[in-house]
Amino acid sequence: MGFRVNADEIKTNYTETLSRFTAELKYEDIPQEVRERAKYIAMQTIGVSLAAKGTLIADRAVELGKFSGGVTSEGGATLWTTGEKSSVVGAVFCNSTLADALDWEDCSWTGHPSAGIIPVAFAVAEAEHKSGKDFITAIVAGYEVYQRIAMAVQPPENWPNYKGWGLTSWQVFAGVIPAAWLYNLNAEQVNQAIGFGVTQCPIPGQLHHVTMSDAYHYEHGYRSVDGVLAAKNAKLGVSNYTEALDDPWSFENHMSVSPSPEWYTKDLGKRWLTLETLLKHWPANMWIQTPLELTEKLLEQHQIQKDDIAEIIVDPPTFMRMYYSDEGYSSMMQAQFSIPFMLASLILDRVPGANWCDEQKLHDAEILNLASKIHGGPSEMLYMPKCFKNFQKGKHPVITVTIKTNDGKEYSETMEGHLGHPRMMMTPEQFKERFRIQAAPALKGDVLEQVIEVLADIENCEDIAEVGALLRS
Repeated sequence: MGFRVNADEIKTNYTETLSRFTAELKYEDIPQEVRERAKYIAMQTIGVSLAAKGTLIADRAVELGKFSGGVTSEGGATLWTTGEKSSVVGAVFCNSTLADALDWEDCSWTGHPSAGIIPVAFAVAEAEHKSGKDFITAIVAGYEVYQRIAMAVQPPENWPNYKGWGLTSWQVFAGVIPAAWLYNLNAEQVNQAIGFGVTQCPIPGQLHHVTMSDAYHYEHGYRSVDGVLAAKNAKLGVSNYTEALDDPWSFENHMSVSPSPEWYTKDLGKRWLTLETLLKHWPANMWIQTPLELTEKLLEQHQIQKDDIAEIIVDPPTFMRMYYSDEGYSSMMQAQFSIPFMLASLILDRVPGANWCDEQKLHDAEILNLASKIHGGPSEMLYMPKCFKNFQKGKHPVITVTIKTNDGKEYSETMEGHLGHPRMMMTPEQFKERFRIQAAPALKGDVLEQVIEVLADIENCEDIAEVGALLRS
Protein backbone atom coordinates (compact mmCIF):
# COMPACT_ATOMS: atom_id res chain seq x y z
CA MET A 1 0.00 0.00 0.00
CA GLY A 2 1.38 3.40 -0.99
CA PHE A 3 1.62 6.43 1.23
CA ARG A 4 1.97 10.19 0.86
CA VAL A 5 4.12 12.33 3.11
CA ASN A 6 1.96 14.92 4.82
CA ALA A 7 2.76 18.60 4.42
CA ASP A 8 3.78 18.91 8.08
CA GLU A 9 6.44 16.21 7.54
CA ILE A 10 8.29 18.27 4.92
CA LYS A 11 11.33 19.82 6.56
CA THR A 12 12.39 22.44 3.97
CA ASN A 13 10.75 24.66 1.33
CA TYR A 14 13.38 24.82 -1.43
CA THR A 15 11.10 23.56 -4.21
CA GLU A 16 8.30 25.95 -3.33
CA THR A 17 10.69 28.91 -3.21
CA LEU A 18 12.19 28.16 -6.62
CA SER A 19 8.75 27.46 -8.06
CA ARG A 20 7.35 30.78 -6.88
CA PHE A 21 10.41 32.61 -8.15
CA THR A 22 9.91 31.03 -11.58
CA ALA A 23 6.16 31.54 -11.80
CA GLU A 24 6.22 35.11 -10.50
CA LEU A 25 9.30 36.46 -12.29
CA LYS A 26 8.53 39.46 -14.47
CA TYR A 27 10.68 41.19 -17.08
CA GLU A 28 10.53 44.39 -15.04
CA ASP A 29 11.91 42.56 -11.98
CA ILE A 30 15.17 41.77 -13.77
CA PRO A 31 18.01 44.33 -13.61
CA GLN A 32 18.87 45.86 -16.97
CA GLU A 33 22.39 44.45 -16.91
CA VAL A 34 21.01 40.93 -16.46
CA ARG A 35 18.50 41.36 -19.29
CA GLU A 36 21.29 42.56 -21.59
CA ARG A 37 23.50 39.60 -20.73
CA ALA A 38 20.64 37.16 -21.35
CA LYS A 39 20.06 38.75 -24.76
CA TYR A 40 23.67 38.34 -25.84
CA ILE A 41 23.86 34.83 -24.42
CA ALA A 42 20.96 34.05 -26.75
CA MET A 43 22.75 35.65 -29.71
CA GLN A 44 25.93 33.69 -28.95
CA THR A 45 24.08 30.39 -28.58
CA ILE A 46 22.15 30.77 -31.82
CA GLY A 47 25.35 31.82 -33.57
CA VAL A 48 27.40 28.82 -32.45
CA SER A 49 24.53 26.53 -33.42
CA LEU A 50 24.48 27.97 -36.95
CA ALA A 51 28.26 27.54 -37.04
CA ALA A 52 27.76 23.77 -36.96
CA LYS A 53 25.87 23.71 -40.26
CA GLY A 54 27.40 21.28 -42.72
CA THR A 55 28.98 19.06 -40.11
CA LEU A 56 28.04 15.42 -39.77
CA ILE A 57 26.69 15.93 -36.27
CA ALA A 58 24.51 18.85 -37.43
CA ASP A 59 23.03 16.76 -40.25
CA ARG A 60 22.27 13.97 -37.81
CA ALA A 61 20.74 16.39 -35.29
CA VAL A 62 18.41 17.72 -37.99
CA GLU A 63 17.35 14.21 -38.99
CA LEU A 64 16.69 13.31 -35.36
CA GLY A 65 14.80 16.58 -34.90
CA LYS A 66 12.56 15.75 -37.86
CA PHE A 67 12.16 12.16 -36.64
CA SER A 68 11.11 13.45 -33.20
CA GLY A 69 8.16 15.41 -34.49
CA GLY A 70 7.92 15.53 -38.24
CA VAL A 71 8.47 18.57 -40.45
CA THR A 72 5.52 20.92 -40.67
CA SER A 73 4.82 24.10 -42.59
CA GLU A 74 2.67 25.53 -39.80
CA GLY A 75 3.03 25.70 -36.04
CA GLY A 76 5.91 24.05 -34.26
CA ALA A 77 9.38 25.54 -34.16
CA THR A 78 12.36 26.06 -36.45
CA LEU A 79 15.36 23.76 -36.90
CA TRP A 80 17.99 26.48 -36.93
CA THR A 81 20.49 25.26 -39.52
CA THR A 82 17.99 24.25 -42.22
CA GLY A 83 15.04 26.50 -41.49
CA GLU A 84 12.63 23.58 -41.59
CA LYS A 85 9.91 23.43 -38.96
CA SER A 86 9.34 20.51 -36.65
CA SER A 87 7.47 19.93 -33.42
CA VAL A 88 8.65 21.79 -30.34
CA VAL A 89 10.36 18.67 -28.99
CA GLY A 90 11.94 17.99 -32.38
CA ALA A 91 13.28 21.53 -32.56
CA VAL A 92 14.67 21.54 -29.03
CA PHE A 93 16.39 18.20 -29.59
CA CYS A 94 17.99 19.42 -32.79
CA ASN A 95 18.92 22.90 -31.62
CA SER A 96 20.20 21.83 -28.20
CA THR A 97 22.49 19.33 -29.89
CA LEU A 98 23.64 22.01 -32.33
CA ALA A 99 24.27 24.45 -29.48
CA ASP A 100 26.81 22.10 -27.91
CA ALA A 101 28.17 20.53 -31.11
CA LEU A 102 31.23 22.80 -31.46
CA ASP A 103 31.68 23.29 -27.70
CA TRP A 104 31.41 27.03 -28.37
CA GLU A 105 28.51 28.11 -26.15
CA ASP A 106 28.64 29.17 -22.51
CA CYS A 107 30.20 27.45 -19.55
CA SER A 108 28.81 27.87 -16.05
CA TRP A 109 30.25 26.40 -12.88
CA THR A 110 28.35 23.22 -13.62
CA GLY A 111 28.04 22.75 -17.37
CA HIS A 112 26.44 24.39 -20.38
CA PRO A 113 23.03 25.77 -19.40
CA SER A 114 22.63 27.77 -22.63
CA ALA A 115 22.60 24.56 -24.68
CA GLY A 116 19.23 23.80 -23.09
CA ILE A 117 17.88 27.16 -21.97
CA ILE A 118 18.19 29.05 -25.27
CA PRO A 119 16.86 26.36 -27.66
CA VAL A 120 13.99 25.54 -25.30
CA ALA A 121 13.06 29.18 -24.69
CA PHE A 122 13.25 29.90 -28.41
CA ALA A 123 11.20 26.89 -29.54
CA VAL A 124 8.44 27.31 -26.96
CA ALA A 125 8.32 31.09 -27.45
CA GLU A 126 8.14 30.61 -31.23
CA ALA A 127 5.36 28.02 -31.02
CA GLU A 128 3.42 30.01 -28.41
CA HIS A 129 3.98 33.36 -30.20
CA LYS A 130 5.61 34.93 -27.16
CA SER A 131 7.40 38.28 -27.21
CA GLY A 132 11.10 39.06 -26.97
CA LYS A 133 10.62 40.24 -23.39
CA ASP A 134 9.01 36.89 -22.57
CA PHE A 135 11.95 35.13 -24.23
CA ILE A 136 14.47 37.06 -22.11
CA THR A 137 12.53 36.49 -18.89
CA ALA A 138 12.35 32.74 -19.51
CA ILE A 139 16.12 32.69 -20.14
CA VAL A 140 16.88 34.47 -16.86
CA ALA A 141 14.50 32.20 -14.92
CA GLY A 142 16.29 29.23 -16.47
CA TYR A 143 19.76 30.41 -15.53
CA GLU A 144 18.90 31.40 -11.98
CA VAL A 145 17.12 28.15 -11.11
CA TYR A 146 19.21 25.71 -13.15
CA GLN A 147 22.46 26.94 -11.66
CA ARG A 148 21.23 26.72 -8.09
CA ILE A 149 19.85 23.20 -8.45
CA ALA A 150 23.08 22.13 -10.17
CA MET A 151 25.23 23.66 -7.45
CA ALA A 152 23.31 21.80 -4.75
CA VAL A 153 24.47 18.46 -6.16
CA GLN A 154 28.09 19.15 -7.15
CA PRO A 155 30.64 16.68 -5.76
CA PRO A 156 33.49 17.81 -3.49
CA GLU A 157 36.62 19.28 -5.02
CA ASN A 158 38.87 16.25 -4.61
CA TRP A 159 36.40 13.47 -5.31
CA PRO A 160 38.20 10.80 -7.39
CA ASN A 161 37.34 9.97 -11.00
CA TYR A 162 34.59 12.60 -11.19
CA LYS A 163 32.22 10.16 -9.51
CA GLY A 164 28.86 11.86 -9.16
CA TRP A 165 29.69 14.50 -11.76
CA GLY A 166 27.54 13.40 -14.68
CA LEU A 167 27.70 16.73 -16.47
CA THR A 168 24.35 16.53 -18.22
CA SER A 169 22.46 14.95 -15.33
CA TRP A 170 21.05 18.25 -14.06
CA GLN A 171 20.87 19.68 -17.61
CA VAL A 172 17.17 18.72 -17.64
CA PHE A 173 16.42 21.82 -15.53
CA ALA A 174 17.76 23.99 -18.35
CA GLY A 175 14.67 22.75 -20.20
CA VAL A 176 12.16 22.49 -17.37
CA ILE A 177 12.35 26.08 -16.12
CA PRO A 178 12.17 28.20 -19.32
CA ALA A 179 9.45 25.94 -20.68
CA ALA A 180 7.51 26.20 -17.40
CA TRP A 181 7.69 30.00 -17.50
CA LEU A 182 6.63 30.24 -21.16
CA TYR A 183 3.77 27.76 -20.70
CA ASN A 184 2.51 30.05 -17.90
CA LEU A 185 2.66 27.42 -15.20
CA ASN A 186 1.58 28.54 -11.75
CA ALA A 187 3.80 27.90 -8.75
CA GLU A 188 2.28 24.50 -7.95
CA GLN A 189 2.64 23.38 -11.56
CA VAL A 190 6.26 24.54 -11.65
CA ASN A 191 6.77 22.55 -8.45
CA GLN A 192 5.42 19.48 -10.21
CA ALA A 193 7.52 20.15 -13.32
CA ILE A 194 10.62 20.20 -11.10
CA GLY A 195 9.42 16.85 -9.76
CA PHE A 196 9.40 15.46 -13.29
CA GLY A 197 12.84 16.97 -13.82
CA VAL A 198 14.20 15.18 -10.77
CA THR A 199 12.92 11.83 -12.03
CA GLN A 200 14.37 12.48 -15.49
CA CYS A 201 17.92 13.04 -14.21
CA PRO A 202 19.97 10.10 -15.50
CA ILE A 203 22.34 8.28 -13.20
CA PRO A 204 25.51 10.38 -13.21
CA GLY A 205 27.99 8.97 -15.67
CA GLN A 206 31.13 10.01 -17.49
CA LEU A 207 30.98 7.64 -20.46
CA HIS A 208 31.58 10.53 -22.84
CA HIS A 209 34.83 11.37 -21.04
CA VAL A 210 35.94 7.73 -21.11
CA THR A 211 35.15 7.23 -24.80
CA MET A 212 35.54 10.85 -26.04
CA SER A 213 32.45 10.18 -28.13
CA ASP A 214 30.54 12.94 -29.88
CA ALA A 215 27.46 11.34 -28.30
CA TYR A 216 28.09 13.81 -25.48
CA HIS A 217 26.65 16.60 -27.63
CA TYR A 218 23.41 14.68 -28.19
CA GLU A 219 22.95 14.37 -24.42
CA HIS A 220 21.99 18.06 -24.33
CA GLY A 221 19.25 17.36 -26.88
CA TYR A 222 17.84 14.48 -24.86
CA ARG A 223 17.75 16.52 -21.65
CA SER A 224 16.01 19.45 -23.38
CA VAL A 225 13.28 17.18 -24.71
CA ASP A 226 12.76 15.75 -21.22
CA GLY A 227 12.59 19.27 -19.77
CA VAL A 228 9.92 20.46 -22.21
CA LEU A 229 7.84 17.33 -21.70
CA ALA A 230 8.13 17.74 -17.93
CA ALA A 231 6.74 21.28 -18.09
CA LYS A 232 4.02 20.33 -20.56
CA ASN A 233 2.99 17.35 -18.44
CA ALA A 234 2.69 19.55 -15.37
CA LYS A 235 0.64 22.02 -17.43
CA LEU A 236 -1.76 19.26 -18.46
CA GLY A 237 -2.06 18.10 -14.86
CA VAL A 238 -0.68 15.50 -12.48
CA SER A 239 -1.50 14.60 -8.89
CA ASN A 240 0.88 15.45 -6.05
CA TYR A 241 4.51 15.13 -7.30
CA THR A 242 5.73 18.14 -5.39
CA GLU A 243 8.58 19.15 -3.05
CA ALA A 244 11.12 16.98 -4.91
CA LEU A 245 14.05 19.07 -3.62
CA ASP A 246 12.98 18.89 0.02
CA ASP A 247 13.49 16.68 3.00
CA PRO A 248 12.53 13.99 3.80
CA TRP A 249 13.29 12.70 0.28
CA SER A 250 15.62 15.54 -0.85
CA PHE A 251 16.88 15.09 -4.41
CA GLU A 252 20.44 16.24 -3.65
CA ASN A 253 21.03 13.39 -1.21
CA HIS A 254 20.39 10.91 -4.01
CA MET A 255 22.64 12.72 -6.49
CA SER A 256 25.71 13.79 -4.54
CA VAL A 257 28.13 12.37 -2.02
CA SER A 258 28.53 15.84 -0.54
CA PRO A 259 25.38 17.88 -1.22
CA SER A 260 25.01 21.61 -0.61
CA PRO A 261 21.25 22.17 -0.32
CA GLU A 262 21.76 25.76 0.80
CA TRP A 263 22.54 26.54 -2.84
CA TYR A 264 18.91 25.93 -3.91
CA THR A 265 17.83 29.36 -2.73
CA LYS A 266 21.15 31.10 -2.05
CA ASP A 267 20.79 34.86 -2.76
CA LEU A 268 17.85 34.11 -5.08
CA GLY A 269 16.68 37.32 -6.74
CA LYS A 270 19.64 39.24 -5.32
CA ARG A 271 22.73 37.65 -6.84
CA TRP A 272 22.05 37.09 -10.53
CA LEU A 273 24.02 34.05 -11.63
CA THR A 274 23.21 34.85 -15.26
CA LEU A 275 25.99 37.44 -14.98
CA GLU A 276 28.51 34.89 -13.69
CA THR A 277 28.47 32.72 -16.80
CA LEU A 278 31.51 32.41 -19.03
CA LEU A 279 30.94 32.79 -22.78
CA LYS A 280 33.49 31.15 -25.03
CA HIS A 281 35.39 33.13 -27.62
CA TRP A 282 36.58 30.01 -29.45
CA PRO A 283 35.06 26.63 -30.50
CA ALA A 284 36.85 24.58 -27.87
CA ASN A 285 36.62 23.31 -24.31
CA MET A 286 36.53 26.10 -21.71
CA TRP A 287 40.01 25.34 -20.33
CA ILE A 288 41.48 25.85 -23.80
CA GLN A 289 40.04 29.36 -24.22
CA THR A 290 42.93 31.18 -22.51
CA PRO A 291 45.71 29.29 -24.38
CA LEU A 292 43.91 30.10 -27.64
CA GLU A 293 43.56 33.76 -26.71
CA LEU A 294 47.22 34.01 -25.77
CA THR A 295 48.41 32.20 -28.88
CA GLU A 296 46.42 34.48 -31.18
CA LYS A 297 47.80 37.53 -29.38
CA LEU A 298 51.40 36.35 -29.78
CA LEU A 299 50.91 35.47 -33.44
CA GLU A 300 49.42 38.91 -34.12
CA GLN A 301 51.90 40.97 -32.12
CA HIS A 302 55.03 39.32 -33.46
CA GLN A 303 53.83 38.31 -36.93
CA ILE A 304 54.77 34.69 -36.26
CA GLN A 305 54.09 32.29 -39.14
CA LYS A 306 53.47 28.57 -38.84
CA ASP A 307 56.84 27.70 -40.35
CA ASP A 308 58.60 29.89 -37.76
CA ILE A 309 57.43 27.79 -34.80
CA ALA A 310 59.86 25.46 -33.08
CA GLU A 311 57.82 24.83 -29.90
CA ILE A 312 54.85 26.17 -27.94
CA ILE A 313 54.75 25.73 -24.18
CA VAL A 314 51.52 26.06 -22.21
CA ASP A 315 52.13 26.50 -18.49
CA PRO A 316 50.64 25.17 -16.35
CA PRO A 317 49.30 22.26 -18.38
CA THR A 318 45.72 21.12 -17.76
CA PHE A 319 44.76 17.56 -16.81
CA MET A 320 43.08 15.65 -19.69
CA ARG A 321 43.64 18.59 -22.05
CA MET A 322 47.18 17.89 -23.32
CA TYR A 323 46.31 14.77 -25.32
CA TYR A 324 48.25 14.23 -28.54
CA SER A 325 48.71 11.20 -30.76
CA ASP A 326 50.75 10.78 -33.92
CA GLU A 327 47.81 8.79 -35.27
CA GLY A 328 45.37 11.66 -34.85
CA TYR A 329 42.09 12.02 -33.00
CA SER A 330 39.16 9.63 -32.86
CA SER A 331 36.35 12.20 -32.59
CA MET A 332 35.50 15.88 -32.77
CA MET A 333 35.09 15.91 -28.99
CA GLN A 334 38.57 14.50 -28.43
CA ALA A 335 39.98 17.26 -30.65
CA GLN A 336 37.94 19.98 -28.93
CA PHE A 337 39.40 18.84 -25.59
CA SER A 338 43.01 18.90 -26.81
CA ILE A 339 45.19 21.99 -26.33
CA PRO A 340 47.76 20.78 -28.91
CA PHE A 341 45.11 20.14 -31.56
CA MET A 342 43.15 23.36 -31.04
CA LEU A 343 46.23 25.60 -30.96
CA ALA A 344 47.44 23.96 -34.17
CA SER A 345 44.02 24.59 -35.73
CA LEU A 346 44.19 28.26 -34.78
CA ILE A 347 47.69 28.64 -36.21
CA LEU A 348 46.64 27.14 -39.55
CA ASP A 349 43.26 28.87 -39.82
CA ARG A 350 42.63 32.10 -37.94
CA VAL A 351 38.88 32.06 -38.64
CA PRO A 352 37.23 29.82 -36.01
CA GLY A 353 34.46 27.43 -36.86
CA ALA A 354 33.52 23.85 -37.63
CA ASN A 355 36.40 23.87 -40.12
CA TRP A 356 38.82 23.52 -37.20
CA CYS A 357 37.92 19.95 -36.37
CA ASP A 358 35.93 18.36 -39.16
CA GLU A 359 36.44 14.68 -39.90
CA GLN A 360 39.36 15.17 -42.30
CA LYS A 361 41.23 17.54 -39.98
CA LEU A 362 41.36 14.97 -37.19
CA HIS A 363 44.13 13.11 -39.04
CA ASP A 364 45.58 15.98 -41.06
CA ALA A 365 49.38 15.68 -41.25
CA GLU A 366 50.01 19.43 -41.09
CA ILE A 367 47.85 19.87 -37.98
CA LEU A 368 49.44 16.86 -36.28
CA ASN A 369 52.92 18.11 -37.08
CA LEU A 370 52.15 21.45 -35.43
CA ALA A 371 50.34 19.79 -32.52
CA SER A 372 53.44 17.69 -31.83
CA LYS A 373 55.34 20.90 -31.06
CA ILE A 374 52.89 21.96 -28.31
CA HIS A 375 53.81 20.83 -24.80
CA GLY A 376 52.91 21.46 -21.19
CA GLY A 377 55.16 23.59 -19.00
CA PRO A 378 56.91 22.65 -15.75
CA SER A 379 54.28 23.91 -13.29
CA GLU A 380 51.96 21.62 -11.37
CA MET A 381 49.14 20.36 -13.55
CA LEU A 382 45.73 22.04 -13.27
CA TYR A 383 42.82 19.78 -12.28
CA MET A 384 39.30 20.74 -13.40
CA PRO A 385 37.48 20.18 -10.07
CA LYS A 386 39.73 22.72 -8.37
CA CYS A 387 39.43 25.07 -11.36
CA PHE A 388 35.65 24.95 -11.13
CA LYS A 389 35.77 25.76 -7.43
CA ASN A 390 37.93 28.79 -8.20
CA PHE A 391 35.60 29.79 -11.05
CA GLN A 392 32.81 29.97 -8.47
CA LYS A 393 34.95 32.52 -6.62
CA GLY A 394 35.37 34.64 -9.74
CA LYS A 395 38.87 33.35 -10.50
CA HIS A 396 40.28 31.61 -13.55
CA PRO A 397 43.60 29.79 -14.09
CA VAL A 398 46.55 32.05 -14.83
CA ILE A 399 48.15 30.68 -18.01
CA THR A 400 51.40 31.53 -19.78
CA VAL A 401 51.99 30.64 -23.42
CA THR A 402 55.54 30.77 -24.77
CA ILE A 403 56.29 30.47 -28.47
CA LYS A 404 59.84 29.51 -29.38
CA THR A 405 60.83 30.19 -32.98
CA ASN A 406 63.36 28.50 -35.21
CA ASP A 407 65.68 31.53 -35.05
CA GLY A 408 66.09 31.09 -31.28
CA LYS A 409 63.66 33.81 -30.14
CA GLU A 410 61.04 33.38 -27.42
CA TYR A 411 57.77 35.26 -26.99
CA SER A 412 55.57 34.92 -23.88
CA GLU A 413 52.22 36.25 -22.68
CA THR A 414 50.33 35.59 -19.46
CA MET A 415 46.58 35.92 -18.87
CA GLU A 416 43.91 35.02 -16.34
CA GLY A 417 40.50 36.12 -17.56
CA HIS A 418 40.18 35.70 -21.32
CA LEU A 419 37.60 37.58 -23.39
CA GLY A 420 34.19 36.17 -22.53
CA HIS A 421 35.02 35.59 -18.87
CA PRO A 422 32.43 37.26 -16.57
CA ARG A 423 35.08 39.78 -15.52
CA MET A 424 36.10 40.46 -19.12
CA MET A 425 32.85 40.14 -21.01
CA MET A 426 32.55 40.86 -24.70
CA THR A 427 30.92 44.14 -25.71
CA PRO A 428 27.74 44.22 -27.84
CA GLU A 429 29.86 44.98 -30.90
CA GLN A 430 32.19 42.06 -30.14
CA PHE A 431 29.18 39.74 -29.78
CA LYS A 432 27.88 40.94 -33.14
CA GLU A 433 31.24 40.49 -34.83
CA ARG A 434 31.58 36.97 -33.41
CA PHE A 435 28.04 36.19 -34.59
CA ARG A 436 29.01 37.18 -38.14
CA ILE A 437 31.78 34.58 -38.04
CA GLN A 438 29.64 31.95 -36.31
CA ALA A 439 26.54 32.27 -38.49
CA ALA A 440 28.40 32.51 -41.81
CA PRO A 441 27.75 28.86 -42.82
CA ALA A 442 23.99 29.45 -42.60
CA LEU A 443 23.30 33.17 -43.15
CA LYS A 444 24.62 35.60 -45.73
CA GLY A 445 24.50 39.26 -46.62
CA ASP A 446 21.44 41.30 -45.73
CA VAL A 447 19.72 38.39 -43.99
CA LEU A 448 22.70 37.92 -41.68
CA GLU A 449 22.72 41.61 -40.76
CA GLN A 450 18.97 41.62 -40.26
CA VAL A 451 19.16 38.66 -37.87
CA ILE A 452 21.92 40.41 -35.92
CA GLU A 453 19.89 43.56 -35.51
CA VAL A 454 16.74 41.68 -34.49
CA LEU A 455 18.61 39.61 -31.89
CA ALA A 456 20.37 42.71 -30.54
CA ASP A 457 16.97 44.37 -30.10
CA ILE A 458 15.05 41.22 -29.17
CA GLU A 459 13.29 42.93 -26.24
CA ASN A 460 11.27 44.90 -28.78
CA CYS A 461 10.29 41.86 -30.84
CA GLU A 462 6.54 41.26 -30.57
CA ASP A 463 6.64 37.61 -31.66
CA ILE A 464 9.65 35.26 -31.59
CA ALA A 465 8.07 33.45 -34.56
CA GLU A 466 9.29 36.43 -36.60
CA VAL A 467 12.87 35.48 -35.76
CA GLY A 468 12.16 31.87 -36.74
CA ALA A 469 10.90 33.15 -40.09
CA LEU A 470 14.13 35.08 -40.62
CA LEU A 471 16.18 31.95 -39.95
CA ARG A 472 14.12 30.23 -42.64
CA SER A 473 14.67 32.94 -45.26
